[in-house]
Amino acid sequence: MKIAFDTVNVYYLPQFIPICEELAKRGHKVQLVCYSNKNNVQKFEQVLLSLGYEFCWVDDDKAARDFYLKETPDWIFFGNGFPYLDDIHKASKTAQLGHGIGPKPSYYHKSATPMTVRFIEGKLRLAKIRELYPNDEFVQVGFSKLDPLFNNTEKGLKYNELGLDENKPTLLFAPTFNPSSLECFPDNWPSHFPDFNILIKPHTFTYSREAYKNQRKKLKKWEEFSNTYVATETDISLLPFMKEADILVSEASSTLFEFVALTKPVIVCNFFKLKWSYRGIFKYRFKKRFGKDNVIYQNIGLHINSYKELRGAIEKQLENRDLYKEEREAYTEDHVGPTDGKSSLRIVDYIEKN
Repeated sequence: MKIAFDTVNVYYLPQFIPICEELAKRGHKVQLVCYSNKNNVQKFEQVLLSLGYEFCWVDDDKAARDFYLKETPDWIFFGNGFPYLDDIHKASKTAQLGHGIGPKPSYYHKSATPMTVRFIEGKLRLAKIRELYPNDEFVQVGFSKLDPLFNNTEKGLKYNELGLDENKPTLLFAPTFNPSSLECFPDNWPSHFPDFNILIKPHTFTYSREAYKNQRKKLKKWEEFSNTYVATETDISLLPFMKEADILVSEASSTLFEFVALTKPVIVCNFFKLKWSYRGIFKYRFKKRFGKDNVIYQNIGLHINSYKELRGAIEKQLENRDLYKEEREAYTEDHVGPTDGKSSLRIVDYIEKN
């Protein structure tokens, strides 16, 4: 079979690649279809070449539609919705994956226009989406992005090359782009944790969007500290960072669910630098988009309301690693699903049979 992956944003790749690998093992042809209006072609060309799969660039979703109608792949995988499904379904079958497992309503709304099948991660999410769209096809498989961690095929980071100390515990700070706590951290915060390695892995949009230039200024200051490695824009995958880290610090994001599935603890930041359209008289917009869904994070780990609480929270959690253990297991079952490293296998089994 010929299978295409609609790579609107390069940060979809960690979700797609384990499936690509399983398809390639079975002799299927894989092609990554990447969007030049969403990604820097020059910066990511080498990243794509290193993956070893056929890839091409299209200008936008309309150009992608034209490409699919010309190439007629057997299946097309999407990480989001797609506006031309009626055209596509005349020639190809479609599969949808959530590119993350965060709490935003968009996780469910992207299925408003049904694809041939949507692969779902955890049992709670499966039940909810079937309530919303009872006539559509949903199959629980787990979260393919994490397969390399569960299979121990993820190589991780080379600490000696990064100047880090393998004998120290490692703290991973993985802030999202909006709403983000990144700008609330002091310029010198790595100096407050000399007994830790610090890995900082921001969202891809922090690097690529003009609106987040102040976030990039912070990263520049933090990368000067010897105990700190700040991911580059082409460090697309979070997996190597997750493999090495002992504890995660983040906000309401998919990363929290992913990390606790590894049976590791998290610290949740409840403080943000909000963009102007979410501040003051517009704060209702923030609550409407994020507040309601953030409740599902309440028991996933220790919450802090300011940077000043971070050190104490980390020490408390690492001294008692079983704190929130039962809750982490419940979140994993509900939102991540099976942790046997076979999500990609189940996905490929399905499309081969259908």
